[in-house]
Amino acid sequence: MSTVLAWATLAVWTGLASCHSWFWRTDQRLPELVRPERWPSVAVVVPARDEAELLPETLPTLLRQSYPGDARVILADDGSSDGTAEVARSLTVPHGLPLTVASPGEPPAGWTGKLWAVAHGVREAGDVDFLLLTDADIAHAPDSLEALVATSGRDLVSQMAVLRTETFWERLLVPAFVYFFAMLYPFRRVNSARWRTAAAAGGCVLVRRSALERAGGIAAIRGAVIDDVALARAVASAGGRIWLGYASKAWSVRPYPRLADLWRMVARSAYTQLRHSPLLLAGTVVGMIAVFLAPPVLALTGSWQAALAWLLMAATFVPVARYYRQPLVAGLLLPFTAALYTLMTIDSARRRTGWKGRTY
Repeated sequence: MSTVLAWATLAVWTGLASCHSWFWRTDQRLPELVRPERWPSVAVVVPARDEAELLPETLPTLLRQSYPGDARVILADDGSSDGTAEVARSLTVPHGLPLTVASPGEPPAGWTGKLWAVAHGVREAGDVDFLLLTDADIAHAPDSLEALVATSGRDLVSQMAVLRTETFWERLLVPAFVYFFAMLYPFRRVNSARWRTAAAAGGCVLVRRSALERAGGIAAIRGAVIDDVALARAVASAGGRIWLGYASKAWSVRPYPRLADLWRMVARSAYTQLRHSPLLLAGTVVGMIAVFLAPPVLALTGSWQAALAWLLMAATFVPVARYYRQPLVAGLLLPFTAALYTLMTIDSARRRTGWKGRTY
C-alpha cells in the first residue's frame, strides 16, 4: 500500500510541476514601459485604518510619484483612533502629488469598513481614467505608477507586492504564502484569455474606471472580506481583461515578527476563502496532507518515489525562494510550512472574521 501511495505522490508532483500552468515560476512581470501619446488621469486611493505608524514610510512614496500625467492621492480614513488622518496631512510633499484626506464615517450595514473607505475614495476621485487602489502599508518606487499605467492594456492590472522577510517566521512563512497563492491562482491562467481564473493582489491594483463601473463599482463587492479576488472576478465577469504578476516596484513594510502575527493574518480569512464550508475545509486538510506531508513521511520509510516527489516539491519552490532571496534549499521545509498553514486554516474555522476591531 505504501508503494502505491509513494507512486501517487510522485505522479501528483510531476503533474503539478509540469501541468499546472507553471504556477511556481515568477516570470509574470510588467512588460517594458511603452509611453502613451496621452497620459491618462489617475487617482490613487488608499484606505487606512489605524496606520499612523506605517504611513510615514509609505504615503510619501506615493506623493513623490514621477507620473507625467494628471494624478492625485486620496487617503480615506476608515474610522482610525490613532490619528491616521492627522499624520497623513502632515506628510504632504513639496511639489508632490496633491493629497486629499477624507473621512467616510462608519460603514453602512453590509459593507466592510475597508471597502466603504475605498468606495468613498473612488467617489472623491471624480471622473478619472484609472484608479490605483493600494494599501496603506505598501511603499512604491518613484516610477511605480508610471510603469503600471504604461503597461495597462488590461482593464485591471495587479501586482503581488514584495512582502517583508526580515524575521525568522517571516522568512519561513511569507515566501510559502506567495507560493500557495500562486498554486491556488496560477498567474499565467489569470493572464490568459483561455482560462476563467480571476484573482488579484490587493496591495497594488490599477483598474480602469469604466471597467469598474461596468462591474457595478465597489458596491458590487461591498461585503467581501477577500476583496482583491472579489474585485478581479467582478471585472472579469463584466468582460474586462485582467493581469496579475510579481512586483519589483511595490513592497509591503508591515511587520509580522512573530508566528502569532502571521497566524492571525492567515486565519482571519482562510475559512472565508473556503466559503465557510466544512466540506471544503475537510477536503483542503486531506489535500494538504496528501500533497505536502505524505512525500517526506513516506520518504523517511525508504521510498525513493516519495523522496523524488519531495525533491520535486522543493525544486518548484526555488524561483519563489530566489525572488525573496532565501536559501534555495528552503523548499525542503515546505512540508513543515504546509502543516502550519493547514493548522491556521483549521483555526480559521473557529474564529469570527475580523480586522482591527471590526467583526464581519
